[in-house]
Amino acid sequence: MRCTTRLSLLSLPLSLALALGACGGGGGGSSSAASDGGGVNASLLLTLPASGLAPADLAVIVAEGDAVSEGAGAAYLAARGVPAANLIRVKVNTASDAISAADFATLKAEIDARLPAGVQATLLAWAAPSRVTGACSMGITSAMALGFDTRYCNPQPVANACANTAASPLYDSESRRPQADLQVRPSMLLGTRTLAAAQALINRGVAADATLPAGDGWLVRTTDSDRSTRWPDFAALPAAWGSVLKLNYVDNSSGAAGADSLSARSGVLFYLTGLASVANLPTMQFRPGALADTLTSSGGLLPLANGQMPITAWLDAGVTATYGAVEEPCNFQQKFSRASVLIDQYWRGATAIEAYWKAVQWPGQGLFVGEPLAQPFRDSPSLAIVAGEYQIKTRSLRPGSRYQLQYLQGTTWTTLASFTGARGQVLDGRSPLPPAAATRIRWQGPCPDNAANACTLAQSP
Repeated sequence: MRCTTRLSLLSLPLSLALALGACGGGGGGSSSAASDGGGVNASLLLTLPASGLAPADLAVIVAEGDAVSEGAGAAYLAARGVPAANLIRVKVNTASDAISAADFATLKAEIDARLPAGVQATLLAWAAPSRVTGACSMGITSAMALGFDTRYCNPQPVANACANTAASPLYDSESRRPQADLQVRPSMLLGTRTLAAAQALINRGVAADATLPAGDGWLVRTTDSDRSTRWPDFAALPAAWGSVLKLNYVDNSSGAAGADSLSARSGVLFYLTGLASVANLPTMQFRPGALADTLTSSGGLLPLANGQMPITAWLDAGVTATYGAVEEPCNFQQKFSRASVLIDQYWRGATAIEAYWKAVQWPGQGLFVGEPLAQPFRDSPSLAIVAGEYQIKTRSLRPGSRYQLQYLQGTTWTTLASFTGARGQVLDGRSPLPPAAATRIRWQGPCPDNAANACTLAQSP
């Protein structure tokens, strides 16, 4: 018998491994895509999952009666198309930089009760309060997502204030629906104190969408060794990304590079460093959607950061989202963004809020600030039939993870094609069509709650 199964490899940018059953006649067992003698089934299609939260997934929380907060919330809904039902007004004291754990519990309970079904994340449209205080302090965004819990911060006094804190289930996860998958709604603080600043920040986020920027990214090891503990992660990234993203690693640990802070750079998309205060920010030109932060003790302790540089200085300089600590975190790398995760998640289509939340393993003492829905690398995945084959396009594949397109015939699922994600490579793959007797197809890949396991990510009706 003649085998007619065919797979066009074309010029795939990802490593593609086929997993086809042997061509053979009828009888029991699984068969290849066209081995049942009945041709192929060209009617089976599915919708591939898209990366990145949508406007309808976000609730915007405003401080009732605060003119800046009310105006920023209205501006955000208009710019992003967030449904009006997702705007929630609450009474909160915006004259205070902190809110007590008891008052916060009441506030969070009210917000949770009023959130529309399906909301996956929240934006707090104010600048203060920015932290929750009790036996220890949490950033209000971390407390909003995780609940105020001393597991996420360091109660004082303790014998060793430099302690591990609880991990976020969102860290480097493949969740596209964080509340549905992990029962966590990531949160971000807008962080602007004037309506003009809020509108400028919102406009930067909107302008970033689907621009697919090529860089630049700057990862700087400074002479401040205590604050440069992230440098091993920084150092490997320029070579790992190659020409896909222009990433630059600067090693000034000995002072040989000339300066700890960059100056007069343009087109900056990422700027990650370790300093108590970063000089020359007014000279920098950041791209819409830029992410930047510095590893230091109190950048998120707004408004004055205990004498260090407040993270809002990044926003003032034109950055779209940032992160910093609200109480002494010591220099645990896990309490700050991991560049390799942040950049990978952003490039694969995550929004700013998702990329930042997935990049911080122990976020309890931190504060996420900025425009949450900025999405420079928006993914528009597709599965279509072209020239008698499936064509699969997406940028969201996790590096090193396996994805499979499978069909169902009877009670048996058979693999049509397998794909392995590679850093910085967009999938443009091909697969044969399933046999005529196939009744469904499905797309499998890493699970939202555990990327080491395989789950069905999409399935035809």
